[in-house]
Amino acid sequence: MVSSFNKMHILLCLLLATLTTTAQGQTRIGFYDITCPTFQTIVRATVQSSFRTNPAVAAGLLRMFFHDCFVLGCDASILLSGPSTERTAPPNLSLVGFEVIDAAKTQIESACPGVVSCADILALAARDAVVLTGGIGWQVPTGRRDGLVSQASGTVDLPAFNDPISVQISKFADKNLNTQDLVALVGGHTIGTAACAVFSYRLYNFSGTNQPDPDINPAFLPQLRALCPNGGNVSTRVALDTGSVNRFDTSYFVNVRNGRGVLESDAKLLSNPTTRTFVQRFSGAVGGPALRFTNEFARSMVKLGNTELKTGSRGEIRRVCSAIN
Repeated sequence: MVSSFNKMHILLCLLLATLTTTAQGQTRIGFYDITCPTFQTIVRATVQSSFRTNPAVAAGLLRMFFHDCFVLGCDASILLSGPSTERTAPPNLSLVGFEVIDAAKTQIESACPGVVSCADILALAARDAVVLTGGIGWQVPTGRRDGLVSQASGTVDLPAFNDPISVQISKFADKNLNTQDLVALVGGHTIGTAACAVFSYRLYNFSGTNQPDPDINPAFLPQLRALCPNGGNVSTRVALDTGSVNRFDTSYFVNVRNGRGVLESDAKLLSNPTTRTFVQRFSGAVGGPALRFTNEFARSMVKLGNTELKTGSRGEIRRVCSAIN
């Protein structure tokens, strides 16, 4: 039988290991195993419940995590409310899923007050959203802390729907993400939608030519025009992955390869030899390539999730995700 002294010694060693890892600016698997062992179960159940009511929340949570990490790192700054915060910036006005994170946080605070960061809740929720839509699961390193700053001006770092491929590559490189990471993560567009407002210019007057974007497959153009008529409702939302909007699979890459990318930034993946290579790889025959995409997506999500970490004494553990303590 283990003595009380030995038990205390073991717990002290585990605590020191946690503090050392965090002080070194790293996340790790199992960060909350002792301090909040029900953390992942609560997040998963909350995301599942919301998904059953509204499947679109899966794409919303994934996009929210991506937008959070690209501005000031993965520190839940996207969740802060108030004037001129990130969530008030145009790229974030259509984000959905804030209530899911808030609900999970409320339950976690009841079970383990002051322990789990909103940033880690969002990272887990994004993973669970992918799994619920048929994607692969992965172990999410945790130990992030929540940021104290959120500014709408910071969203200039976000990749935009009309960014040339060179700008996309540069923005990802600024976050220590390479071109393979770029294509894999943009593959998250296999779920979700975009408003006509962000791509209808491609359908009628691309670059002031009064003609459609030549990158659009002519057979696909009538379908997009029917969904987004010239002068029609710009808030109408269209699937980014035609025919598979709620399924995490490789059909997004098949569509891009065939000139059926909805966003200009997606279509431009074919304009660069390196990004085109990854599009072709991820859109290949079912079996090997499909597995490679899901694995590479998971790897790149872990890499993204370690962007500009706040750990140790940096940041805080928020009591509510929408406000600093």
